[in-house]
Amino acid sequence: MGYTIPIGQIVNYLPEAMKDFHAYGYEYIDNRQFALKPEFVLGSAAKAAPYIEQAKTSFLEIGWAGDGDVELLWVPPFAFPLALRVPPVGIAVWHVKQSEDGISYLLSPIELPFEEFGYANG
Repeated sequence: MGYTIPIGQIVNYLPEAMKDFHAYGYEYIDNRQFALKPEFVLGSAAKAAPYIEQAKTSFLEIGWAGDGDVELLWVPPFAFPLALRVPPVGIAVWHVKQSEDGISYLLSPIELPFEEFGYANG
């Protein structure tokens, strides 16, 4: 079996750092088979709670209606331009899919270089 980082290393920052993350809305992310529950990644509901609360605060600021479950999505390193020097472990992006209309909200530790997001954060 090849090397993979331990699950406890996916989130390697404090919840307060998420205030500076880049926030986006996107229609639609409909394949969430690979989404991870923050409680699983962070080891417990108690450890995940401050991260989830910060994600919810950030999502609300960009128009989220407050419904849906916060989760983590992995974006592999090969999805990014080489010039960004994304680490070989990729990026874990916070995500919620709004139940009301299916719009997804994303919170990323790096600016996402995809054309759809060219208008955001700016």
